[in-house]
Amino acid sequence: MAGHSHFKNIKRKKEAEDQRKAAVFSKMSRLLISAAREKGEDPNSNPALRLAIEKAKEADMPKERINRAIARGVGKGEEGRLEPFLFEAYGPESTAFLIQGSTDNKNRDLSVIKETLKRHGGKLADPGSVKWLFVSQGIIEVENKEFIITKAIDYGVEEIEEKEDSFLIYIAPEEAESVKSALEGDVLSFTLGWRAKNKIGSMGKRDKDLLYDLENIQAVEGVYSNAKI
Repeated sequence: MAGHSHFKNIKRKKEAEDQRKAAVFSKMSRLLISAAREKGEDPNSNPALRLAIEKAKEADMPKERINRAIARGVGKGEEGRLEPFLFEAYGPESTAFLIQGSTDNKNRDLSVIKETLKRHGGKLADPGSVKWLFVSQGIIEVENKEFIITKAIDYGVEEIEEKEDSFLIYIAPEEAESVKSALEGDVLSFTLGWRAKNKIGSMGKRDKDLLYDLENIQAVEGVYSNAKI
């Protein structure tokens, strides 16, 4: 019996690891698709795609799956082409959210997002009622090292947000590529996203729980709020 129990525990651990890896690969695929869709399939002329490929390889994503995601991003894949979406919402504690991602079935993924919001006491907002609180930005995540931030400031960044193990650098989209290139070796991630014009204070637990679940929806690539996390 003890041996049987040990086998079941190993099996459960493997299943959990497989699920975790599948979720990581799904997120990586969408980043690759999004980057390829924006600026093409050549990583030599598409820094965002080059970085996405590097991150996918670090996560041990198979080369075939990486290539399939890039092909899908430029409309060459056999699967349906993904289209971008941006939904506006409010959390249960009145935090404003922008939910950005891509989908091959907007109605399906909108239903998932609606259900997640409802479960936490949040709701979708009317188009335009939340978006005006934010500004489009290039978002560069770098290591938590002071010399990197000093270097970034020289390029006129608009805001720097400290996370637990890294910094988020916000900069005008048209300047993002040059700053990313200057910080190349220290960049952890790079995307075009959104920054709140004004923060309303610290995010409450209920909104944090909602944020966590929204970020874990497969179609979602980024969730932005006007509260400090």
